[in-house]
Amino acid sequence: MLDLVRDLKPISYVKAHTTEIVKQVNRNQTPIVVTQSGEAKAVILAVENYQKLINAVNLAKLINLAEKDVEKGRVVSHKEAKKYFEKILNRK
Repeated sequence: MLDLVRDLKPISYVKAHTTEIVKQVNRNQTPIVVTQSGEAKAVILAVENYQKLINAVNLAKLINLAEKDVEKGRVVSHKEAKKYFEKILNRK
């Protein structure tokens, strides 16, 4: 969970303590919000957490597309889908 006291750092601090910041991000698994002139400008986070974020966004996009298909009636029954995939898998 983001702690605004611990995890909010001015850019000058990040520049001077880059190694420490990277260690903290990986150790605590929480992002660091980088400020410039008192405004939040960037976020530093562990690569694994970035990948999870990207995966979550991509999943949300797929769900959104699926919901649109359902709204437009572009659906098939489980039985039809099963036949379709069995046909494809048996081709290989």
